[in-house]
Amino acid sequence: MTQKPIVITMGDPSGVGAEVTVKAMASLPAQERGRYSVIGDMPTLERAIKACALELKLVPFGGKVAEGDLAVIHIDVDGLPGKFGVLSSACGEASFRYIEKAVELTLSDQAVGIVTAPINKEALNAAGHHYDGHTGMLAHLTKSKSSWMLLASPTLNVLHVSTHVSLKDAIGRATPERVLETIRTGHKHLKRMGVENPRIAVAGINPHCGENGLFGREDDVQIAPGVKQAQDEGINVQGPISADTVYHRANTGAFDLVIAQYHDQGHIPIKLIAFDTAVNVSLGLSIDRCSVDHGTAFDIAGTGKANHVNMLAALDYAGKLAIGRS
Repeated sequence: MTQKPIVITMGDPSGVGAEVTVKAMASLPAQERGRYSVIGDMPTLERAIKACALELKLVPFGGKVAEGDLAVIHIDVDGLPGKFGVLSSACGEASFRYIEKAVELTLSDQAVGIVTAPINKEALNAAGHHYDGHTGMLAHLTKSKSSWMLLASPTLNVLHVSTHVSLKDAIGRATPERVLETIRTGHKHLKRMGVENPRIAVAGINPHCGENGLFGREDDVQIAPGVKQAQDEGINVQGPISADTVYHRANTGAFDLVIAQYHDQGHIPIKLIAFDTAVNVSLGLSIDRCSVDHGTAFDIAGTGKANHVNMLAALDYAGKLAIGRS
């Protein structure tokens, strides 16, 4: 167990982030909670504890923390609604500041990694922070050249060439260079996670990979060259493989990782088979970050109904990444 904390950002104060965080913490053995610190709004976390009828004591970070207490780094933001389920620019500002603080602590080696609860992109942009989500924001804050979104589950891992862009733009972004870098990034990460010889499959972009040009040449011109170069570097990778079969093959054990060409191509299969257990992992950054793979769920926020299983999965993955960094 690491001495430095894994920091959890609370996410949008109006969403289910506070709820899934306190539920996850309350479900852990008391002695394990000292491994974590939450960055967020203390009153919001207290409301979530009350809504969920939990017994969990919050203490300010840096104060005296008894076994079973949860340390909170409170970030004061003006204008928070004070209730759940409200779309608010103030909540978008708060979301940004929580993440900004988490990056500061991790870059300065005061924390060993970050787990993020969900943010609302509309609220974030309303606050003047124009990012497509966590991954782009973290890349900017860490001054990282490139970043990738990995969705990891017990039976299927998917790494995306592109994520939050239009399908038209995604096709243009699937260049041989980006495909190659995505393969390299996935290979490096899986080896770090203990997979000695990662088996990687690259999904095609067109139906049946274009059928030799019948349905487009993108797979031959944009995808295949990147795969070939990765193979020449000694990486165990195949592709392009038709996307309508590759995920089934990976999920049943043929591959350790699938490279998806765009957002929905990768998100749909993994959410179908691992909706509650898939973890969003940012690769290519100078820090480690995992996240729940769901949204703010304003419709149920504050009701005590939010499922915290995904948060527990994210915490578990973050713990594995933390090994060797403490």
